[in-house]
Amino acid sequence: MSFNCVGTNHNVLHRRHLLASLSSAAALAAYGVRPAQAQDYSEFLANVRAQALAQGFSSSIVSRALALTSRPNEKVLKLDRHQPEFTLTWAQYRDRVLPESRFQKGRAAYGEQKALMSPITSRFGCDDRGVMGIWGLESGFGAHTGTFSIIDALATLGFDGRRSTYFRGELLKALQILNDGDIAPEAMLGSYAGAMGQAQFMPSAYLRFAADGDGDGKRNIWTSDADVFASIANYLGRSGWRRNEPWGQEISLTKPIAQTEVGRTKTHTLGEWMEMGVRRTDGGRFSRTDVKGAIVRPDGEGTQAFMTYHNFNVIRRYNPSDYYALGVGLLGTGIVSA
Repeated sequence: MSFNCVGTNHNVLHRRHLLASLSSAAALAAYGVRPAQAQDYSEFLANVRAQALAQGFSSSIVSRALALTSRPNEKVLKLDRHQPEFTLTWAQYRDRVLPESRFQKGRAAYGEQKALMSPITSRFGCDDRGVMGIWGLESGFGAHTGTFSIIDALATLGFDGRRSTYFRGELLKALQILNDGDIAPEAMLGSYAGAMGQAQFMPSAYLRFAADGDGDGKRNIWTSDADVFASIANYLGRSGWRRNEPWGQEISLTKPIAQTEVGRTKTHTLGEWMEMGVRRTDGGRFSRTDVKGAIVRPDGEGTQAFMTYHNFNVIRRYNPSDYYALGVGLLGTGIVSA
C-alpha cells in the first residue's frame, strides 16, 4: 500500500539517503525549484486554501494545517528526485525484509495483541495472518511510522511539477481527514511521499478504508492499535479476503516446469499441478485436488517456488508486488502459525 515501500516493480527496493547540507536556495535549485518558483509557493498554498474552503472545510483547521509548511521541503524533494534503485533477487529481498529477528519480534507483538486483534479482524472479514504480515512490513509492528509532516510533504510534492495533480489531490484529501477531526494537523506524520501511520495509507486510501476499531468515533492509524488493525483488516476484507484460506505455500517440483508456464495469472487445479510434478515441500500430495492455484517463482527455474491462491492476489491489492505479497504471506503465517 505504502508509497514508500516496495513499488510496482517488485525487483526494486528504494534506499533513502539523508539530505546533504546545502543552503535552502541552492538545494531548491538543485531539485528543479527556482527561487522565483519558491516565492510562488505562498500563492500555491493560498490556492489550496481557497479550494479547501470552497469544499466546506473549517477555516481554522486549514490555516493550522497549512501553517506547517512555508517553503518546499528540501529533504522531501531530494528523496523524491534521487531514489537509487537496486535490482534485487527474491532471495536477496527475502533475506533483507524477513530476518529471523522480525519473526521473533512479530511473535512477541502478536502474543500481546492477539486478544485485541482477533475479534477485530473477524469483524472486518479478514484474519490475523494478513494483518500481522502487513503491519510487520509496513511499520515494523508499529515501530516505524515516518517523521515527515504529511501536510508539508504533500504540499511540497503538489507544488512540484512532476506529479502535481496527484499530490495536490492527496493534499486536499489530507485536509479533509483533518477537517473530520480524526487527528491533529501536527500529529499527522508519515513518509516523505505522504503514506501515513502504522498502516502507511495514502490519504485517498485512508478515506476509503480507515476504520474505527476501538469505538471512540475516530480512525487513528497513528497511535491506536485497534484502529490500525481494523483499517488493515477492512482494506483486505473489502478487497476480497477469504477467511481461513491460505495465501499460498512453498512447493517442491519433481519435474521441470518452464518459467513460461508459471506466474500468478496461470492457474490450474492442484490436481492438474500434481500431474505436472508439483508437490508439497515434504514431498507429499495436496489433500485437495479441486482448488485452483498459480505458481510464483520469482528467481526462475531451479529456485524457490510457491503455490499461490486467491488471498495472494488480495495482498497485492495493498501493494502490487509479488515480492511484497510473498513477504506478507510468509511473515504473517510464520507469526500466527508458530
